[in-house]
Amino acid sequence: MVQKTAVNETKLEEMSQVFKVLADSNRLRVFEALMRGVSCNGWLTEELELSPNLLSHHLKVLREAGLVQDRRDVVDGRWIYYQVNLPALTELHQWLAHFFDPAAAASQHICVIPKQQPPGWVN
Repeated sequence: MVQKTAVNETKLEEMSQVFKVLADSNRLRVFEALMRGVSCNGWLTEELELSPNLLSHHLKVLREAGLVQDRRDVVDGRWIYYQVNLPALTELHQWLAHFFDPAAAASQHICVIPKQQPPGWVN
């Protein structure tokens, strides 16, 4: 008999939401740009060739998902700097490495055998 594993449904739902956020190609591009370092709106707008309002929308979604952090400049509060949320990135990386570990992929057949096998069925 195959043992059931304890699946953390809450974590699966959380990861599903992260994947939905990153499924948008522009948000993925923004995130990739932020992986290169702390950035401001002006550089991101120019680098990614996105309109300022579209960039702001994508940054807001990434921030609400916990993937990006922002901070205002202490001298000039009009400037906002964005960066990848490193603890969230570390958690995502660890979860993905565990979830997609080829060594953990079982080769065991898991299925329900019908009580009455069709003709020629071999157990």
